[in-house]
Amino acid sequence: MRRRDFIAGLGAAAALPALCPLGARAQQRALPVIGYLSSGAQQLSAERLRMFLEGLGQAGYSEGRNIAIEYRWAEGQYDRLAALAADLVGLNVRVIVVPDSVVTARAAKAATSTIPIVFGIGADPVKSGLVTSLSHPGGKLTRARW
Repeated sequence: MRRRDFIAGLGAAAALPALCPLGARAQQRALPVIGYLSSGAQQLSAERLRMFLEGLGQAGYSEGRNIAIEYRWAEGQYDRLAALAADLVGLNVRVIVVPDSVVTARAAKAATSTIPIVFGIGADPVKSGLVTSLSHPGGKLTRARW
């Protein structure tokens, strides 16, 4: 009889995960995701990326520990930017970071009106049409200081 009890116990244990409601199972919390959209290539943007990650670290964020980052590199092919930005929007990232160009910031701006966009470009964002004014940029775009 003990053998049958043992086998029945194994069967019940094997079936238990299928019978438990999903909410009862242990779940890991998903990390917030940052979208990083660059018109360049990863190898050529290493310094900007290093500064970005360093800034996150100073603010208490670390990739893989309390945030995730989805990188998209256009590799100089500006015609890919719209699709890459749309891909990040489809992932429902919390913010899109644009480190390098007005063209990239425009692609991100065109892809979403709800996800905040942080850009770090040298050009005047008012003259380039990204924001209405520096004191009140409007929309979801913010200029980074890195």
